[in-house]
Amino acid sequence: QVQLVESGGGHVQAGGSLRLSCAASAATFSNYGVGWFRQAPGKEREFVVGISSIGERIYYADSVKGRFTISRDNSKKTVSLQINSLEPEETAVYYCAARRSMQLVTTPLLYDYWGQGTQVTVAS
Repeated sequence: QVQLVESGGGHVQAGGSLRLSCAASAATFSNYGVGWFRQAPGKEREFVVGISSIGERIYYADSVKGRFTISRDNSKKTVSLQINSLEPEETAVYYCAARRSMQLVTTPLLYDYWGQGTQVTVAS
């Protein structure tokens, strides 16, 4: 069983930045790929970015390329997401998810473990 805890959400103005963190409890965190997703009210959960188990592969959704940066520190069992130039339409609950696999996937159903989410609100 893996527990994930997100933090770092908040309320920012358009164009602002936040740094989200995901702390994991997995015994061998380096066995798990991690993805960040977001879900706005009334919308489906949306893939944002994924990082492979040892960080050698990263895939960003087109909508966030150049503004979001993911990183991981397996020794600390954390994954961070730096988000810049936020737009009001990116207001959502941001979730991290983990999957025991070396594959990097974008489909929510393929992730085994989820955090409780952290709210990001972007004011115009």
